[in-house]
Amino acid sequence: MGRHDQNNGGRSDRGSKNKSKQNSAKKNTKGSRDQRGRKVYGAERGQQATSDPEGKEGASPELIKAPRKNRKHLPEGGKVKLTPKSDTKPDDGMMRLNRFIAHAGICSRREADTLIASGVISVNGKVVTELGTKVNKTDKIKYEDQTLKNEKLVYFILNKPKDFITTTNDPEKRRTVLQLMKGACKERIYPVGRLDRNTSGVLLFSNDGDLAKKLLHPKHLVKKIYQVSTDKPIKQEDFNKLTEGFQLEDGFIKADELAYTSKDTKKEVGLEIHSGKNRIVRRMFESLGYKVLRLDRVLFAGLTKKGMSRGQYRALTEQEVSYLKMLG
Repeated sequence: MGRHDQNNGGRSDRGSKNKSKQNSAKKNTKGSRDQRGRKVYGAERGQQATSDPEGKEGASPELIKAPRKNRKHLPEGGKVKLTPKSDTKPDDGMMRLNRFIAHAGICSRREADTLIASGVISVNGKVVTELGTKVNKTDKIKYEDQTLKNEKLVYFILNKPKDFITTTNDPEKRRTVLQLMKGACKERIYPVGRLDRNTSGVLLFSNDGDLAKKLLHPKHLVKKIYQVSTDKPIKQEDFNKLTEGFQLEDGFIKADELAYTSKDTKKEVGLEIHSGKNRIVRRMFESLGYKVLRLDRVLFAGLTKKGMSRGQYRALTEQEVSYLKMLG
């Protein structure tokens, strides 16, 4: 090989080494890894964020930056400033007026907005009609002449016996379901829905107006199961009508599920339905020529009266309340 070739070869080798060094330097500008395999970034390209070779101590907070791909969401330089807990806004104890009314058990929040707009709600002696108004728990809120209290939400289930009226007050002085709930809690509670005087079974009580409205609205398809006893055997053709549906004076109706519970006499059936129309189960059988001798609601919205005697009540568990709130 001649000198010219050697020189060229020498220059070529030196050029390759220089290119290799340049490529290596370019790679390092994207970050390097410490002895633990963690990627570290410098304040400028190719620099390490710490001078400690072990990667344990000596890190300079001013030099630590976030990866470049995440910096667009951060302040200039990619540095993150943590807000001390003392800077967070404290709870001012205020709540929307419609929520206050709903917690008092009067109605749902949406219905409370209607009451506010109609001018029947006053705060500290002044009528309030503006939606979105906020009040303090210590404010004096009135619905017409009734003073409302912002109470904690409570939930109870009653195994209602026959001969009790599902109402808060009866002008005829008949026995009401609230008499059975006396002493259950200090909060003012209301029955969610209703059961006829001669219908027994599961009845929910609460002061949660929002939940009550949701459970009673037909669009949420809240399941109810009844045990029905009739005065005569239920014919197969009538059984089919109940499951296929038919027309009543106030619209079409059908059972979601139906099954004989006494196959010997065929006078007893279990009926599942989601309709909340007044006396709907009795009217369904009466329209087909049957008299309902006994009607017992064994399930409402997943709640049962298992282990409860007639007239007995109990508070719902946290799991049961959570389930009710998830319905719909």
